[in-house]
Amino acid sequence: MPDPIRRCPDHGFFEGTACPTCDVAGVHVLGGKRRRQLSKYVSGALRHFPDDAGLELDSSGWTPFAALVDAVEKQYDWADADALAGVVTTDPKGRFERTGVEETATASGTGDVDKVGRIRAAYGHSVDVSLEATDAPVPETLYHGTAPRNVAAIREDGLRPMSRQTVHLSGTVAEAEAVGRRHADDPVVFAVDAAAMGEDGRRVVKRGTGTYTTDRVPPRYLTLLDDS
Repeated sequence: MPDPIRRCPDHGFFEGTACPTCDVAGVHVLGGKRRRQLSKYVSGALRHFPDDAGLELDSSGWTPFAALVDAVEKQYDWADADALAGVVTTDPKGRFERTGVEETATASGTGDVDKVGRIRAAYGHSVDVSLEATDAPVPETLYHGTAPRNVAAIREDGLRPMSRQTVHLSGTVAEAEAVGRRHADDPVVFAVDAAAMGEDGRRVVKRGTGTYTTDRVPPRYLTLLDDS
């Protein structure tokens, strides 16, 4: 279960029971169960079913933050702008990107940013959007976790986007294993030679805090890790 979200009057949203900067308890915003529920809904609305949520995404996946607030308030009678902002700000994987927050907070002299700016999912879309490239460095080796039943197909065809726009890779073995556990209790992990992909002109881009995306990973860049 995720940690609850609280808000410090001086330092904003945080996870747990005390602000990591000043150690005050702050104000309760959202419990762990509702935090997970709201996060899943927002991820789905921004990645997969914006129309069902009443959202309009532009070509780069952006929608007004106020529109997403309206959507979550219609979905849950306990959700509001503060709860949504808390989920977005504290997401451990950086699944969301929001613009206009710092400028508004600086201009007003407070942390009250209410419904300003725009928001989008940082990665994971199945709807057609075009995310611009970033200059963030990419490790020489990345990882992909999956179910054992997929090993033969991956060795034959490599990694393909399937239902999403891009292939998603992890920065560490532990993160890849966590992804793989969504599909099997005993996941396997492939190492991806991202350095060789880059040398061959295959772009790999960092998204969020620890996710990397690419159009496809051919078999020659993959090695199945031996966990024996």
